[in-house]
Amino acid sequence: MNPLTQVNNPALSGRAFPIEQDRAEDEIDLRLYWAIFRKRKFQIIRLTLLIGLLAALVSYSLTPIYRSTTALLIESSAAKIVSIEEVYGLAGANREYFQTQLEIMKSRAIAQRVVNQLQLIKHSEYDPSLERPGPLGIHWNWREWLPASWLPEKSEPSPAQLQESVLNSFLGNLEIALQRNSQLVHISFKSADPELAAKVPNVLADVYIENDLEARLQMTQKASDWLTERLAGLRQNLEKSERTLQDYLEKHGLVDVAGVKTIAAAQIGEITKSLTEAQSRLSQASSAYRQVQGVKARNYESTPAVLSHPLVQTLKGTELQLERRVAELAQQYGEKHPKMAAAQTELDSARANTMRQIRLVIDGIQKDYEAARSTVATLQASLREAESKVQNIGGKEYGLEALKRDVESNRQLYQLFLTRFKETDVSQTNQSTVGRVVDPAVVSSAPAKPKKNLIVAIALVLGLMFSTMLAFLLEHLDNTLKTSEDVEQKLGMTLLGVLPTLKVSKKERYKPQRMFLEDEKSQFAESIRTIRTGIMLSSLDSPHKILVVTSSVPGEGKTTFSVNQAFALGQMKKTLLLDADMRRPSVHKVFGFTGHLPGLSELAVGSKSLAECIHPLEEAKIDLLPAGLVPPNPLELLSSKRFQEILALLAEQYEQIVIDGPPIHAVSDALILSRYASALVYVVKADHTPYQIVQAGLKRLQQVNAPVLGVVLNQVNLNKSPEYYNKYSYYHQAYYGHYKYES
Repeated sequence: MNPLTQVNNPALSGRAFPIEQDRAEDEIDLRLYWAIFRKRKFQIIRLTLLIGLLAALVSYSLTPIYRSTTALLIESSAAKIVSIEEVYGLAGANREYFQTQLEIMKSRAIAQRVVNQLQLIKHSEYDPSLERPGPLGIHWNWREWLPASWLPEKSEPSPAQLQESVLNSFLGNLEIALQRNSQLVHISFKSADPELAAKVPNVLADVYIENDLEARLQMTQKASDWLTERLAGLRQNLEKSERTLQDYLEKHGLVDVAGVKTIAAAQIGEITKSLTEAQSRLSQASSAYRQVQGVKARNYESTPAVLSHPLVQTLKGTELQLERRVAELAQQYGEKHPKMAAAQTELDSARANTMRQIRLVIDGIQKDYEAARSTVATLQASLREAESKVQNIGGKEYGLEALKRDVESNRQLYQLFLTRFKETDVSQTNQSTVGRVVDPAVVSSAPAKPKKNLIVAIALVLGLMFSTMLAFLLEHLDNTLKTSEDVEQKLGMTLLGVLPTLKVSKKERYKPQRMFLEDEKSQFAESIRTIRTGIMLSSLDSPHKILVVTSSVPGEGKTTFSVNQAFALGQMKKTLLLDADMRRPSVHKVFGFTGHLPGLSELAVGSKSLAECIHPLEEAKIDLLPAGLVPPNPLELLSSKRFQEILALLAEQYEQIVIDGPPIHAVSDALILSRYASALVYVVKADHTPYQIVQAGLKRLQQVNAPVLGVVLNQVNLNKSPEYYNKYSYYHQAYYGHYKYES
């Protein structure tokens, strides 16, 4: 075995450079990753675009969801007409209060009222009986794919279940959030119907305000009922104490002037108090009366006394809504449309009702003024009468202070509860709202989701990342040989050369086998010459006369290499091309010969002479010894002494013999041929044959001490392997450019 073969032994090469191998494993070669990316860039781009296209199809087929928001201002404390905190308490302006109001808005009771008011159970988006399209606008019903006997009976949901389902769907699309550092609450709703998305927040805000008013009215009503019950008992106590006092006076026949004077004085005080109150009411009524008298009949609407009346405010609000409706219908239908005429009629009727009510209010103001003036006059007369009566009474007093104190205390207690009852009644008629809408929701012109462009952009980015990772994963799982580094690291063998992939048509089936002759300046031909030089320089003292070419499995291009290498050696030496693939011979087809051409099998059995079996190829300057007829026992033929004698005879006549042997894994013929070889070349198809198979073939050859010279990497795609292009193609072009310049 020659020294070069020993160096190429995997067992030795694995120990030759341990430091360099460890160092190479520790280092990250970014150029390798870039080469992998460039190699699979079109696959990465195609997969990325496919993912982006699928994301676009899915996103553009999704139902657009619209979102509208209402801004509601929650008052921190209700406006109080009278002090009623003793009857019921109002929450203060604190975080707990606002959080409580927020939870009330989110409650199922409020949501249920909104669902009922809008009749969402009949809406197309919430009706469970309607089928909704799935992704890409296709109705997916998995029940149709299964036999009916496999499926349970489909029961219709009850009304309560339908209502619960609609309510849960409604709450799922509702969003209520308290804005930080403010008293504003944003009520948002999502729906495929933009009008419904705008209507729900507005209706929910109104329902929330109405619900708060109703709750407080109920609370006030309870307080009023309790006070009424207590007042009845206090009134009875007061009347009882007064009757007791009067009965005591009559029983004892007591006539006390001081007492009568005291009673008269008390009457004067009561009359004075009533007169003061009556004068105050007369002043207010007089002010309102002067306001009415000071304006013309057409300007009553601008009078504060008229505008402050609750019914007038209500009618004005109705009139304002009708005016907005008329304006909207005028823009939408025009002035002559029936709906426009009906709306205008309603507006005129509302205005007429408002004017009638204003007149009634003005009449009431005038009557209140007259009544107040009459009351003041009457009280003044009563006061004068009481004063005259006191002047005529002298020296009469009551002596029963105990009964008087009892009557007074009952009267004060009764007055206190009566005042509280009046306050409760006044607060019931003057309720203030817990909040108000500051920014009502409007119909959205653009959907809130899906964000189609964003989805597609994210899908492209993620698709690029996924495609790149998948490319690196596939490259990592690829166990074929593609580069010279793969050959040296995974096989521990020297790479003799690289043969590029040749693009040929079906009509040019045997063009690769004749490429060296047809295009001597091609990159393929230059690679053949490079391998020839390596073979010749591997042993200058004892040239490799018998060169055996084999591979792992069929179809790796060993015949192509054998023929072209024989052409290259034929330019320098007398060369014989021997087809020793006795089971599937193919060399004779390259030169257009038939299968009946006499060759090695006829020569081995002695049916033909050596001259009859050797066929000169004038254009290639080599001789051909084909396989001949396929023998029944090729392995015995190659193992025979006759074949060894023939090979020795041929070695005397030729300087170089190139033997095209069979694949190493297909049959054992290659192992027999390796015993006669001076050198053996192993052909591997790049990016096709797993390196484990190549390792197994080389191991079998090493077991029989075959002189393996090196590996030829065949059918390398230089477009996918830029490193080869840089190493070989560049030098090839530079060399022939210099050759043309010299010529």
